[in-house]
Amino acid sequence: MKKELTLVIGGCRSGKSRHALKLAESYPGAHRVFIATCEPKDEEMRDRVARHRAERQNRWRTREAPLALAEAVKNLGEAADVLLVDCLTLWISNRILQQPDETQLLSAAEKLVGAFAAAKCPIVVVSNEVGTGIVPENALARTYRDAVGTVNRIVAASADTVIWMVAGIPVPIKGTPTP
Repeated sequence: MKKELTLVIGGCRSGKSRHALKLAESYPGAHRVFIATCEPKDEEMRDRVARHRAERQNRWRTREAPLALAEAVKNLGEAADVLLVDCLTLWISNRILQQPDETQLLSAAEKLVGAFAAAKCPIVVVSNEVGTGIVPENALARTYRDAVGTVNRIVAASADTVIWMVAGIPVPIKGTPTP
């Protein structure tokens, strides 16, 4: 099995998670690990999480890593057949809400890319493209938008494949996934 890093990126409801799941399931092996970064804090998010879990059924082992994502990838990437990380955007949000320091976030992003590189299995990562809309009116939202753009750029630079999801259609923009 070829070890590679694939980033699936796109707007809200573009089909990112569904495509990433399908792609990750195309890799051989039964030891699949889903790394969830979401901290469901309201009923609507709990419903979303439940729908995503139902899609994966029992074919996936789920680990939660709302903040310590690099550590989770490092620990789980040794024995898994494939890792699916969903999603970078929520991980960034969690980190900014805990500590809105750009230097620390960039350091964490570099550590994450290092963990991706050290993993012994293919990794599929989901993230949102948030920088194509209007400039947010408040500083926290601008910090978040900028951080997501920067982390996406860092991960995309190290990825073998980047797929942009547009209206449910996967558009390869870098490389081609080879499960």
